[in-house]
Amino acid sequence: MPDHSPTAYELDLLATPKAVPELRHRLRALDHEVLLCVTELLTNVIDHLGEGTPVTVRVTGTPHGHTRVEVTDPDARVLPVLLPASDTAECGRGLTLIDALAQRWGVDQGPDHKTVWCELAFFDERPRNCGLHHGGGGHVPDEITGCSVYSSACCPSGSASPFSS
Repeated sequence: MPDHSPTAYELDLLATPKAVPELRHRLRALDHEVLLCVTELLTNVIDHLGEGTPVTVRVTGTPHGHTRVEVTDPDARVLPVLLPASDTAECGRGLTLIDALAQRWGVDQGPDHKTVWCELAFFDERPRNCGLHHGGGGHVPDEITGCSVYSSACCPSGSASPFSS
């Protein structure tokens, strides 16, 4: 695990659709891109490992001046895969968003867990030429961030929209 500054936020929880808006509410002081990455990583656990999976969510600073978001779950075998996002897809854009917003992202595997993480530049250091609808600063085209992306109808778990409250 990389050496970085003390944890600014850490929470153990069960990955459920109800936990998504609750987590966003708890982290509401953070900027939108950090909230979006936390939401996408948590939603991936719900969609790919199932509701009720225990996770640990961490948001920290790094020695490089970035914000690091981590979600640790107990399944080291199921790894995230970055897939191309089509213009009409309503699901499968989570890692595309993370890839577009983050300076870098990856997976740290242990024998009985994995941590999917991403690092974002501080808000003031991000480029301002994006189509992010909610005041963001990363390079995220409108077709990736469109509201239909977050439809709960498309995902088998029935997970709630990350923008619900």
